[in-house]
Amino acid sequence: MSTVLEALESGPQGASLAENAYLLLRDRLIMLDIKPGDPINDGQIAGELGIGRTPVREAIKRLESDHLVVSYPRRGTFATGVDITQLADVSEIRELLEPLAARRAARMAGPKVRQELRDIATTIGDLEDGKAGQHELMRYDIQVHRLIYKAAANPHLEDVLIRYDNLATRIWCHMLEKMPSVTGHIAEHVDLLNAIADGDEEKSAALALHHVTSFEETVRKVL
Repeated sequence: MSTVLEALESGPQGASLAENAYLLLRDRLIMLDIKPGDPINDGQIAGELGIGRTPVREAIKRLESDHLVVSYPRRGTFATGVDITQLADVSEIRELLEPLAARRAARMAGPKVRQELRDIATTIGDLEDGKAGQHELMRYDIQVHRLIYKAAANPHLEDVLIRYDNLATRIWCHMLEKMPSVTGHIAEHVDLLNAIADGDEEKSAALALHHVTSFEETVRKVL
C-alpha cells in the first residue's frame, strides 16, 4: 500500500471507531472504489473492518450529510451517483474559498507544516511522467488539498472545503477514463505548495484560483 493511500485511510491518533470508519468509507466513496449506486451494507462493512455495526451506522449517517450516500426506506443505503451538472455549482464555491485557504495557509502555517508542504512539492516534482497511475495521482491531489486546508488554520473553512473538494474529486474520478492524463493537473501543485511555504499570500491565492478553474475547464473539454 502506498504511503499516500495510508495517509488517506488513517484517522487521527485516538479517533473513535466511528470516525475511522467514516474516514475510510469517505475516501473509498470519493475515489469511486465504492461505485455510484453500489449498496452500502453496514453488516458487511463492519465485518471487513472488524468492528461492530453501531460505529459503521454512525459513519453512514455522516456520509449522508456529505451527500456521498443516500438511504431509501425499505430499500437500503447506496452510494450516490456522480452528477456532472453539479460541476459549475461546486466550482463556484471552490473558486471563492480555495484562494482564501491558500492565502491563509501562506500566512498562518508554522515551520513544521511549511516543511511538509515543501516535502510533498518535491515528491510530486520528482514523479516520472507515466510512472504513476491516474488513481495514485488523484490521491496526491487529495493529500495536497487537505494539507493546505489544515495549514489555513480555520477548522470551519477546512470542513467546508474538504466537503466540496470531495465532490469535485468524485467528478474527476468519474471522468478519468476519458482524460489523457492528470499529470499536468497534479504538477500544478508544486508551484502552489512552494508559494505557500514561502509565505507569498498573493501568489498562493492566484495559483489556487488557477488550479480550480483549470480543473473545471479540463472536465468540460471531455464532456
